[in-house]
Amino acid sequence: MQRLRVEFTTEPFDLDEAPAHAVVAREVIQGAELDAVDVGPFGNTAEGRADAVLTAVDALLRRALEAGATRVSLQVNVIGDGAGRGER
Repeated sequence: MQRLRVEFTTEPFDLDEAPAHAVVAREVIQGAELDAVDVGPFGNTAEGRADAVLTAVDALLRRALEAGATRVSLQVNVIGDGAGRGER
């Protein structure tokens, strides 16, 4: 099974307080069925099975834009096929 890594940021930025769209995007990723999630003030990453990552990205885009994001930058990379991680 193919594995993916997504890296994303939402804009506009607010250095004093996380905007609603950033909070929503992080909630979507943290609530998804992903193996590894790292959220930070300037970027976020998550890894998992391809279907789980793509489902999370769809929800992330829809909800972040609904919450006021004017831009969502993301990159998706194939990181492997799951071999050696107990996946079949």
